Amino acid sequence: MRIALAWWVVLALAGSMLGQTAVAERLLEAGPDDYRQHLSKLQPGDTLRLGPGIYRKGLPLRGTAGEAGQPVVIEGPTEGPPAVFEGRDRGITVSLIDVAHVTLRNLYLEGNGVRGHAIVAEGRGRFAHDVTLENLTITGFDAAQGFNGIATRVPAWNWVIRDNHIQGVGTGMYLGNPDGSAPFVNGLIEGNRIEDTLGYNLQIKHQASRPVLEGMPQGSSVTVIRNNVFSKLTGGGEGERARPNVLVGHFPLEGAGAEDHYLIERNLFFQNPTERLLQGEGRVALYDNQFVNWLGAGVIFMAHNDVPRVVDVIHNSILTQGPALTVTGMPEGLSPQVAGNVLLSANPQPEWDDDLNVVGELAEAEAMFVAPLAGLEALDLSPREGRLQMPDTLEIESRWPRSGPLRFTFRHQPASE
Repeated sequence: MRIALAWWVVLALAGSMLGQTAVAERLLEAGPDDYRQHLSKLQPGDTLRLGPGIYRKGLPLRGTAGEAGQPVVIEGPTEGPPAVFEGRDRGITVSLIDVAHVTLRNLYLEGNGVRGHAIVAEGRGRFAHDVTLENLTITGFDAAQGFNGIATRVPAWNWVIRDNHIQGVGTGMYLGNPDGSAPFVNGLIEGNRIEDTLGYNLQIKHQASRPVLEGMPQGSSVTVIRNNVFSKLTGGGEGERARPNVLVGHFPLEGAGAEDHYLIERNLFFQNPTERLLQGEGRVALYDNQFVNWLGAGVIFMAHNDVPRVVDVIHNSILTQGPALTVTGMPEGLSPQVAGNVLLSANPQPEWDDDLNVVGELAEAEAMFVAPLAGLEALDLSPREGRLQMPDTLEIESRWPRSGPLRFTFRHQPASE
């Protein structure tokens, strides 16, 4: 025993001398009766694996912190019956306060219509960073529009929100505070399906001046929204309660974060009977998305808490009853870059009818695309052969190129007689 202990001391000292910290990775297993006794003891590299069952006491994480490359992981089963966290009236099911490098995955959050939220980084804390939420199911938090599936009320950065299904909640994701005091920075929102929300599928609030917190990005960064489905075919308010599927607010107007932008790419925005599919301001790159709204309008960039400043709308298909694309309120001397898009609406918009875009009647959609009138599961906006082609490639210089210049444009080929 003494020899083993001596060697442990030697190894620890050697690791310290090399500037390395040895962190043991532990796998802990728990169920509905004993899981909470582990929460305050979780260390970097720990995985708390929860068995199937009903968890009625919530998941409060207070100061839980992993490290880069060794997060604290709390996960449910990957197959079979799930670990189900039930919502509590006037409560928060998963409460995050001053957490860092934490991953939650494979959990089922069931609200059952209670007046409560699913996941909130609470305003009682100072930060929540390097949080990953993946493969979660969140449903039944729909007592009112103000109850959220995922919300951040403190400065939050380096979040990954991936491959989650959010359905039947008040607001799918509400990231930030109404006064701009809780910036959501350098986030990745991808592969999610958000549908049947009363309010927004996703709202990222505008940002006031960026606080200085240890580890918080102060230089230029990008929040990426990609490969998601945002659907409001059912649900949603009317009048003053109507909300777009997605709204993105501006980044700080000066100082740290002023050069940040959104990259919104390869998403499907599907139906909204009372509002537009997307509303934005500030600095936004909108690439390769599909917008379908037989019930209303498509995309608008407009003044909200500030104005649109740098806007790229490139290679999107927008098929809508109302206006397909509206850009208004940009400062004098600034204009959007709009190219390579197919813009079909009941009343075509002549302002976009140039050599850079295809502008047409909504009634042309069936002739142009394989299945533009299908439901969400069967929708197919692949161009029909000979109808949307690119015989002359046009080089477009994006303000935020992903891999150099973007090379494309659509040319509308009229139907043969």
